[in-house]
Amino acid sequence: MPDCGKPATRARRAPDPGARDAAYGRSMLQDRTRVLVAGGGVAGLETVLALQALAGDRVAIELLAPERSFSHRPLAVGAPFHAGTVQRLPLQAIADDRGIPLHRDGLARVLPAERRVQTLEGESLAYDALVLAVGARPVEALPGALTFRGPQDAERMQALVTRIRDDGARRIVFVVPPGTTWALPLYELALLTSATVPGARITLVTPEPAPLAAFGPENAAAIGELLGERGIALRTGSVAVARELGGVLLESGAKVPADHVVALPALVGPRIPGVPADQFGFVPVDAYTRVHRLDGVYAVGDLAAAGVKQGGLAAQQADVAASVIAARAGAPVRPAPYRPVLRGMLLTGGVPRYLRHGPGAADETSAGEPLWWPPAKIAGRHLAPYLAARMPLSEAGAR
Repeated sequence: MPDCGKPATRARRAPDPGARDAAYGRSMLQDRTRVLVAGGGVAGLETVLALQALAGDRVAIELLAPERSFSHRPLAVGAPFHAGTVQRLPLQAIADDRGIPLHRDGLARVLPAERRVQTLEGESLAYDALVLAVGARPVEALPGALTFRGPQDAERMQALVTRIRDDGARRIVFVVPPGTTWALPLYELALLTSATVPGARITLVTPEPAPLAAFGPENAAAIGELLGERGIALRTGSVAVARELGGVLLESGAKVPADHVVALPALVGPRIPGVPADQFGFVPVDAYTRVHRLDGVYAVGDLAAAGVKQGGLAAQQADVAASVIAARAGAPVRPAPYRPVLRGMLLTGGVPRYLRHGPGAADETSAGEPLWWPPAKIAGRHLAPYLAARMPLSEAGAR
């Protein structure tokens, strides 16, 4: 049966994450719990949808986001190869559909003692529960390389592919920077380039111990075979430190010849005033997505200092936060801690490869047909079906 992303039947009683705040939780039951969701991306929208499904009218949700639209970003890698397009859905349309207020503004600071936030335009918004889902900032990790951050770099990547095809300088190196937790888009770029430019000499450089190691050893072996079949050279356990004339310098001192270099960005946390952050600007959270030392504040998605940063996992974190808030608001929900199940659809230039890796050491799967439904790039329990009903994603047929 396909993996629908539904929670497994409860096998044991999970600890109650709201016990320490029981008195506060009871006081909130007198009125609807005011929930402010900061961020209009995957994590933020999944939080909104999950809260409405779990808590209903026990919560009054407001959305704070500076963007005009939600952008379905994962297919940006396919745009330069005409293998996918970035779909957009206006946030106001989503807010109207869900019956919630939308504040078109950014988050400036959090005032936890007052249970308020200040926006960039000076507005003050109160909350009982605050969900931080503002994401992280992509920055250049390898100067001199084409940094592929998403839709904003699709045209540059398309121009590069055209040059590779037309000018005969076909040595291209794809680089996963150190510290990158979600490398799958770079593998897609390499595979799609190999399918588009036959004869290109492609090398993929990554610090991972195996290709897409986050999906487990069996999936890594299958991806290694696929790269080999496409003639893509692979250098695992390798850290690129500089883009030099004629190649890429590795930390080991070796040099990989290259005419062109494409790299993923590094991610930097936003460092929100009033919110604790680690040395990289990410927000420390516990297994229930609660921000350390801040009552009623949760961090989900790329902002959270929690493992792999990927859309499907951001949605799972949002589901955890929503369950904790719903329980505190009086809904009959027993929250469970965050236990990530990694799902990824790999665009190959042929039949997409579906990858799954769960918490168990042997819980990994690779297939040429969908392992979850809808078979979207973003495998969010609530957001994926919501988007599938409103966007012509056509992901399953991406080639």
